Amino acid sequence: MTSPVWHPYAHLKTQPPAPKVVGGEGPRFTLEGGESLLDATCSWWCMIHGYAHPRLVAAIREQAGELCHVMLGGLTHEPADRLARELVRITPAGLNHVFYSDSGSVGMEVAMKMAVQYHQLRGRPGKHRLLSLMKAYHGDTAGCMAVCDPEEGMHSLFAGYLPRHHFAPAPTAPFDAEPEAVRADLDALRAVLETHHHEIAALLMEPLLQAAGGLNMTSPHYLRGARELCDEFDVLLVFDEVATGFGRTGKVFAADHADVTPDIMVLSKGLTGGYLGHAATLATDRVHDAFVGDSPEHAFMHGPTFMGNPLACRVALESLAVFEEEGYLGRIAGLNRVLRDELLEDAALAAHPAVEDVRVLGATAVIETRDAADLAGVGDWARGQGVWLRPIGRWLYTMPAYITDDTDMRRITDVMKGWFLTR
Repeated sequence: MTSPVWHPYAHLKTQPPAPKVVGGEGPRFTLEGGESLLDATCSWWCMIHGYAHPRLVAAIREQAGELCHVMLGGLTHEPADRLARELVRITPAGLNHVFYSDSGSVGMEVAMKMAVQYHQLRGRPGKHRLLSLMKAYHGDTAGCMAVCDPEEGMHSLFAGYLPRHHFAPAPTAPFDAEPEAVRADLDALRAVLETHHHEIAALLMEPLLQAAGGLNMTSPHYLRGARELCDEFDVLLVFDEVATGFGRTGKVFAADHADVTPDIMVLSKGLTGGYLGHAATLATDRVHDAFVGDSPEHAFMHGPTFMGNPLACRVALESLAVFEEEGYLGRIAGLNRVLRDELLEDAALAAHPAVEDVRVLGATAVIETRDAADLAGVGDWARGQGVWLRPIGRWLYTMPAYITDDTDMRRITDVMKGWFLTR
């Protein structure tokens, strides 16, 4: 019997039946029938501790016996309060206020509304549009679709439905670029701000790593320059750290590479270790205090039903504890060394005619091909080698769970290289 489940991003005419997952442990999940696959994507980049981590499972069970859910409207609870305090502690200095929601996309919607209302409350209602970068991806909800790449992004079918915003060129200088090499990228950003700052409420960016838009990697100097330009033109700076947060770029947050505090930061995915959907939008005093006033317009009119869900907050607290107590930044550094040795230093891979570029940052690596057709069938082929890979367009990537050991990491890189070099 055909399943009634409508799968995401699926071409319904050609999509084969989806393999059924029945369990998982560590960096692997198990399919019906007993097949075990090493997950090179940690389930869209969120299962940073792998599957069935005993401490996270125990935290959910314990919390379920106390309180599964209660509305955050007019009420609070200990897991929400504790998690907010922990997020303020570990994020860049100055992000002192936490607004919860239930997914990264909704967390970005919160950030966008917060930025626009901030300027309204400050007497600048004309600043009601947003500035994003080409190659950006911020989510699939309506507001987020409008700030994703309008030319090469996945939402072009909805162009007539979406509001119009502004876009700056995607930065081209790589992660390790010197300041002068970033100057052209910042000049291009400045040009957009000089022309349109009077109507721009905020600049949105995925710091250092533009994920679903092509795994574009950029320099910390770009973040510092963007911070200066936003201050100059009275534009809020919003960091979408849904994919980059909690170690993916080699530090706890991508912002830490540049010692930059954005006005607003959005977290999700690794926030709960991937065990439950949840998000947090953090704001500075500057943003938060604009909403303190006597009129009804000062209330921030957003309230997802499951914001601050106790189960999600409790497992997020356990995830943060495991991350710190088990030295995950050291583990990520080890994964980075393997990725660099096995992919970045492989001359045969770099010289392959289908390969455009190979990039590594933190616990992320990508082989960019010249055409998406170069990756046709790679998922099924990798599955035959015991590895789960799911490319994005013409980008074959890995974002493994941080508990992946060196042997398994090399298994993943061998399969990625093998698609090009050994078939």
